[in-house]
Amino acid sequence: MKHKYRSVFISDVHLGTKDVRNDCLLNFLNTIEAEYIYLVGDIVDFWKLKRNWHWPEINNEIVRQLLDKVKRGTRVTYIPGNHDERLRDYIGSNLNDVIIREDTIHVTRDNKKLLVIHGDEFDSVVMTNKWLVYFGDRLYENIIVFNRYYNYLRRNLGFPYWSLSNFLKMRAKKAVQYIENFENAVIHEAKRRGVDGVVCGHIHHPAMKQVDGITYANTGDWVENCTAVVENKNGHLEVLHWANIHELDVQPIPAVAAATSKAA
Repeated sequence: MKHKYRSVFISDVHLGTKDVRNDCLLNFLNTIEAEYIYLVGDIVDFWKLKRNWHWPEINNEIVRQLLDKVKRGTRVTYIPGNHDERLRDYIGSNLNDVIIREDTIHVTRDNKKLLVIHGDEFDSVVMTNKWLVYFGDRLYENIIVFNRYYNYLRRNLGFPYWSLSNFLKMRAKKAVQYIENFENAVIHEAKRRGVDGVVCGHIHHPAMKQVDGITYANTGDWVENCTAVVENKNGHLEVLHWANIHELDVQPIPAVAAATSKAA
C-alpha cells in the first residue's frame, strides 16, 4: 500500500558510506507518493567517497527511484549540504529535472511558509574550524562502526537496535548545548526571513517543535534514525520514523514533541 503525502523532506542519507541504511531508504521511497520531495543536504557523502569509494548497486536504485518519481510528476528539489557541497556549483540549475537550490521556501497546504535549508551555514564549528569538522566526522565514523558490530550482536541475541551515538549526544552536556544553539540559530533565521517555520537537517537529530510561534522541524538522518519530515494533505507536519524495512511507525519519536495541528 502506498502512503500518500503532499511533501516529504529527507536529509543526511550519506550515500557512499558503509553504514547508510540504504535498504530502509529504498523501501521508504518505494512505499510513498508525494507532490514534493525535498532532499535537504548530505544525500551523497563526497567527503567519504573521496577517501574510500563505496557505491553498491542499491545506491543506483535509490537514484533511479527518485528520478522515476520526477518523471511521474513529483517536484524534487535538492539543497546541497556540507558533505555534498560540490553540488553548490550547480545552484540554480536543473539536473535531470531535479532543481538545485541553496535554500527554498515551501508553502504548505494551509499557506504556511517554511524555509528549507540544510543548516551547516548556522553551525559555527563548520564555519570557523573546518579541520575540527573533519576530525569530528572521523570520530563519528568510528562510533558508527562500533555501533554496527554491537547491534549485530544485539540482533543475534534478540534485542532491538540501539544507538550509541544518540546515547552519547543526549548525555554529553556540550552536545546537548550544541543542538540547542543550532536550533536557536536556525529559528532566528526563520524569524529574520519572516516565515512560519523551518525544515533543516545537518545535526542528525530528528525533531518537531514550536518555538516562539516558529515551527522547527529537523529531518534527522538515514544512518541511524531513518527519519523524514512529511506534510499531509491538510498541511500538518510530522516526523516519521521508519521502524523497520516493512512497517512505517508514525508514533512520535521519544523526546521529540509532535507538531500541533497548526504546524506549518
